[in-house]
Amino acid sequence: MEANVPALRQQGAVTAKAHGPKSGEYLTFRLGSEEYGIDILKVQEIRSYEQPTRIANAPDFIKGVVNLRGVIVPIVDLRLKLNCATAEYNSFTVVIVLNVKNRVVGAVVDSVSDVLELSRDAIKPAPELSSASVDTSFITGIGSVGERMLILMDIEGLMSSAEMGLMDAAIAA
Repeated sequence: MEANVPALRQQGAVTAKAHGPKSGEYLTFRLGSEEYGIDILKVQEIRSYEQPTRIANAPDFIKGVVNLRGVIVPIVDLRLKLNCATAEYNSFTVVIVLNVKNRVVGAVVDSVSDVLELSRDAIKPAPELSSASVDTSFITGIGSVGERMLILMDIEGLMSSAEMGLMDAAIAA
C-alpha cells in the first residue's frame, strides 16, 4: 500500500498563514507514504469508497458525484489533486465526507489512521518555500507525535479554492 511521496505541486505564490496552526483534534489519514491531518470539526463522516457517477468534462481529480441520503456530493480524489504517484482503489480506500462552508464534499484518501489531539507545542509552522512550483498555502503546519510527522491541511481552504471549482465565488469568499 505504500506509495511514493506525494508532491504538492500547484501554481501560485506561497504565503505564510498569519493565524498559524491551532491546537485541537485532527483526523489523520494517508496519501501515499505521507500522513496528513485535518480539523476533526470539518469531518461529517467516513465512508468506504464506492464508484461515483462521472461528470463529463470534470478535471481528473473530481471523480464524480454520489447520492448520500438524498444529497448529491462531489467526490475529490486528494491523491490526484496533490499529485501522488499512485492512486489505487482497494479495501483501505475511504471517502472522508466534509462539511466545507455549509457544503458537503467527499475527499478520497488511501486510508484513515486515527484522531489525535495536538497541542500548540506539537505543531510547527509550515515551511516557507520560495519556489513558484510548490504551493504550501493549504498547509497550516507540521504536527509531531513521537516519530510521526503530520502535514496539517487547511481542508476548508483547499476545497473552497477557485481552482477546485466546487464552490460559487460568493460562497468561497
